Amino acid sequence: MGEQPIYSTRAHVFQIDPNTKKNWLPTSKHAVTVSYFYDSTRNVYRIISLDGTKAIINSTISPNMTFTKTSQKFGQWADSRANTVYGLGFSTEHHLSKFAEKFAEYKEAARLAKEKSQEKMDMATSPSQESPAGELSSPLTPVTPPMENINGTDEICDTTPNTDTRPEPAQNALAFAHSPAMTKHWEAELEALKGNNAKLTAALLESTANVKQWKQQLAAYQEEAERLHKREMEKLKEELENMNDLMEQKDSLTQKLEEMELRSRVLEEQLAGAEQRLEENQEEQENFRKSLRTLLELLDGKIFELTELRDTLARLIEEAS
Repeated sequence: MGEQPIYSTRAHVFQIDPNTKKNWLPTSKHAVTVSYFYDSTRNVYRIISLDGTKAIINSTISPNMTFTKTSQKFGQWADSRANTVYGLGFSTEHHLSKFAEKFAEYKEAARLAKEKSQEKMDMATSPSQESPAGELSSPLTPVTPPMENINGTDEICDTTPNTDTRPEPAQNALAFAHSPAMTKHWEAELEALKGNNAKLTAALLESTANVKQWKQQLAAYQEEAERLHKREMEKLKEELENMNDLMEQKDSLTQKLEEMELRSRVLEEQLAGAEQRLEENQEEQENFRKSLRTLLELLDGKIFELTELRDTLARLIEEAS
């Protein structure tokens, strides 16, 4: 299956200053992914970290390596092959402890793999590339990491005072470089690194394509959301205009109703006045009829008296003739 990642975390990556061997130099601006890789073909464990497309850690774990916790959130280890010391700053003590546990676990696995490897017999006549004389972790005391924010937070790594360090002996490195076995080993390492770089490049290209596709999908979603929002706003605007028209109609009808109520009250008052006048007229008519009856009775009396007077005068005239 080749080389596969088996554990990953995030940390700030540093390397020891090659000139002073005292100060830390940051190799990443921000916290990056640091992963343990296992190559099942060669039975090798490696620590790899990329900052963009640049490999800032490429360290093969050997049985003689030691990971040292120099503070609650900072740890370091020396790699004689790379002739440097790596430092990692974590956001929490838990992440540091977990990374240290994995380092010890894979270091022991590397030791067992080395004992079973046939390469041990090929390198029996040459100095071990991980001998104590060539291991930077032996003479190196903890170095103070820079006061950097870890994993993008405001937490500051707790550190310990730094002391002088002793550089790697150049003769031992020269012997490694001229060893036929080491040449073969480095060629294999180079081929493996090329293969890993190709895989990482392919993964990066795939991630870039995925990011592009995600951006296109996001743009489509945003366009759809804007379209729906615009449609919704137009619908709400239309409903608001209809509501305003209804409110105007309501106000107009309310005004008309008030006018009708006012007219109704006026008509009621006029009707009450007319009824009162009708009653008064009826009363006047009744009084007038009573007066007429009285006059009629008086007239009847006068007529009766005049009739009697006529009859009397007629008898007198007859008697006189």
